Amino acid sequence: MIYALKRYQNMTDTSLSPSCSGSGTNGIIEELRKCAFKGQIQVLSRETTQTFDRTKLSKALISDLSKIAWRTPEFYQKAGIEFIKDEATSVDFESKSVSTASGKSYDYTKLVIAVGGHPKSLPLPGLKEGELENVFLLRSLVHTQGINDALGDSSKKVVVIGSSFIGMEVANHIAGREAKHQVTVVGMDKIPTEAIFGEKLGSAFQQILEKNGVNFKMGAEVEKATPKEGKKVGALHLKDGTVLEADLIIEGVGVGPATEFLKKSKSAPELEKDGSIKVDEHFQIPSLPGVYAIGDVATYPYHGQHVRIEHWNVAQNAGRQVARDITGKPVKSFTPVFWSALGAQLRYCGNTSMGYDDVIIDGSLEVTKEKMPSFAAYYCKGEEVVAVATMAKGMFYR
Repeated sequence: MIYALKRYQNMTDTSLSPSCSGSGTNGIIEELRKCAFKGQIQVLSRETTQTFDRTKLSKALISDLSKIAWRTPEFYQKAGIEFIKDEATSVDFESKSVSTASGKSYDYTKLVIAVGGHPKSLPLPGLKEGELENVFLLRSLVHTQGINDALGDSSKKVVVIGSSFIGMEVANHIAGREAKHQVTVVGMDKIPTEAIFGEKLGSAFQQILEKNGVNFKMGAEVEKATPKEGKKVGALHLKDGTVLEADLIIEGVGVGPATEFLKKSKSAPELEKDGSIKVDEHFQIPSLPGVYAIGDVATYPYHGQHVRIEHWNVAQNAGRQVARDITGKPVKSFTPVFWSALGAQLRYCGNTSMGYDDVIIDGSLEVTKEKMPSFAAYYCKGEEVVAVATMAKGMFYR
C-alpha cells in the first residue's frame, strides 16, 4: 500500500504516498496531524479503507474489521485523510508518480513506502498456497475468516507450523477456545522462540502454552501435507515418519517484504538480499531524498548495524518518526519495542540480533498449575544491556 499525502498551501504541493492499513500507516497519518500538518492526506490501500490493529489477527483471530479498526471512516473524513482502495503496481521515482492496478496514477513530492510483508508458505507438497483446502496463512482479515470458518463450533485437530510469535500466539488462542481444539505446534528449533529469547525463556513460554493445552513437536522437519477427502487437508507428515492428523493447518513460517512492485519501478532503490529497503536514521532512502520506507520493508541503522524487525510497534513508531521528519521536527533516537501474547503478556525492548553474552533474570520462570512466570530478563553484551524482556502477574492474555 502507498500513502499519497498532498499539501496545498501557498501554492506548494507536498505529497506523500505509502500503502498499508497497518500500524505504520496509522502512526504516520496520526502523527502528521499531531504535528500540525494541515494539508490533505491520501492513503492507497489494497486491503481496507481503515487502519486496523493487525496484532488481533494472530492473538484473537478477529475477522470483523469494526472490532479492530483504529478509527471510523467519519474520523478520517473529518481529519482530511482520504483512503483510496487500490494497489500500487510501480513507482516512477524520476517523475514522482505512483501507478496503480486500476490504471490510475498519483503524483507526489514526498513518498512513504509502508507496504508491509507477505506471508510465506512452505514450498512443499500440499503446503503451497491454494494447493489444499484448510491450509492457511495468517496475515489478513480474509485469512482469519477462513480459519474461523474451518474451526467451527466442534473440536478440531489443528496443526500450527512455526514456533515464533505468530505460531505461538494463534496456537495459544485456539487452544483456549470453548470447543477444546487439539492444537500441535511444529517447529524446527529445539525450543520455541529460542533464536530471540534463548533457551531459558523459550522453555518457559513452551511450558505456559502446554499448561494451556498446546502440544509441541520441536526439532522437526516438515515433509508434506496430504488430503483426507477431496482437496481437504487430512495430515501433516514429518521427515522422521511422524504423521499428525489435521483438520486444518496454519503456516506461521515468516514474512517477506512486499516490495515486488519496486522491481517494475523506474529509478527504484536497490533492494537488500531479503527484498527490504535500506534507509537512514530518519527512515529516508539515501538515494531518494523525500522518499521513506517503514515497517517490514525497512532495514534501518541501529547501534552501528542495519537491522530489519518485523513488529507492529516498530512500524508504528517508525511512522511517527517519519511524520516528525516531514514536518521539520526530526528525532534520531529509535529503540525497538513490542509485545506478544504467549499465554501471558510479554513486553520487550531492544534487540538481540547482534548477539548477547548473558541473560540476567530477576524473578521466576517457574511454570506450575498454580504459578506463572513473573520476571525481568536483561540481555547483556559486555557491559551493555542490549534488550529487556518482562512478564508479570496479572498480565495474562488468552
